[in-house]
Amino acid sequence: MPTKPRHPALFVGHGSPMNAIEENAFSSCWRQLGKELPVPRAILCVSAHWETSGTKVTSVAQPRTIHDFYAFPPVLYEQRYPAPGSPELAAQVVALLGADNVALDAEWGLDHGTWAVLCHLYPQANIPVIQLSLDRGKSAAGHYALAQRLAPLREDGVLIIGSGNLVHNLGRLRWDADATPYPWATEFDRRAAELISAGDHAALIDYPSLGEAARLAIPTNEHYLPLLYTLAQQQPGEAATFFAAEIVLASISMRGVRIG
Repeated sequence: MPTKPRHPALFVGHGSPMNAIEENAFSSCWRQLGKELPVPRAILCVSAHWETSGTKVTSVAQPRTIHDFYAFPPVLYEQRYPAPGSPELAAQVVALLGADNVALDAEWGLDHGTWAVLCHLYPQANIPVIQLSLDRGKSAAGHYALAQRLAPLREDGVLIIGSGNLVHNLGRLRWDADATPYPWATEFDRRAAELISAGDHAALIDYPSLGEAARLAIPTNEHYLPLLYTLAQQQPGEAATFFAAEIVLASISMRGVRIG
């Protein structure tokens, strides 16, 4: 029997929460991408902004919009993304990963790593969304292996999104809008793109071995790990393409990756 078509998988460099309400190159790119993608039946997002002890998956029917940031304009805190959740999809995730590997969570909602992107990809907020957390105790290889077990969801119409940033060093930000990227930020962004294009996932999992540029680009790995969840979906012969490939504020890569 022929296999079902696989839904594409995405990694989105989400950057500042202000991208949710600003008209810029990134919000425009995400809106266009949402028009080009096949409409999913549901969305599973792995966001840099939900780290837990153990892996959890949201199971609420109506997830709240979480404003997990501070010192931004009041209008940003007024934003809501009222997409439904999907207890059914959460149960599928538990079945795929095993109840000993993931727990249902009824407290978390949609953090800005998810809704600030989805409000442009799918502005009608009519597609069910769940989030899968990042287990703080798991190695990069462990995250990748766990993510591989999610692959059957793609044949069931589920859009898997990793949301973070390939280069994310808040301690080195330059706030002038036209700040020149640091050489190490450009170097790592370029090197990672080369490895993604080559399908060299092993090197990307073992990112500390990529040298000083990697150390500066990934001072903490919560924004990098969602990339591995997306790359783990790549099947033999599937292409990886890029979008929104730009470095902002000198030390944040907005590069996105599409698989399939």
